[in-house]
Amino acid sequence: MNRILLSSVVAMSLCAALPASASEYRCSGNRVEKSGSTKYTIRSSGSSYTIEKSGSTVGQAVQRGNKYYVEVSGSTVATIENGKIEKSGSSWGTVSEAQRTYDCPDIVAATLWVLDKAGKL
Repeated sequence: MNRILLSSVVAMSLCAALPASASEYRCSGNRVEKSGSTKYTIRSSGSSYTIEKSGSTVGQAVQRGNKYYVEVSGSTVATIENGKIEKSGSSWGTVSEAQRTYDCPDIVAATLWVLDKAGKL
């Protein structure tokens, strides 16, 4: 019995010592960086966010009521509301899932995640 307890304590100690996985991308001001290099620029106007790459608009999140609409060239790709990301009315992902890849504010992370999943980044 003591061996089992000791094994459990050792295993838990090893797990606690492992570093948490870091996000691949990180927001720094209005920039989204990967390995210290700027990949995207975030422009905000009121409650809207525009994602740019090399000076060109990739997509944007526009707030209407309580929802954000992620748009590419004026067409809605997905919506973000209450921590959920939906595509065509069906669950597609979560904001917390997006923030595991993009260490950015919630709507920015979710917008980047949607654009990536839609093949637009």
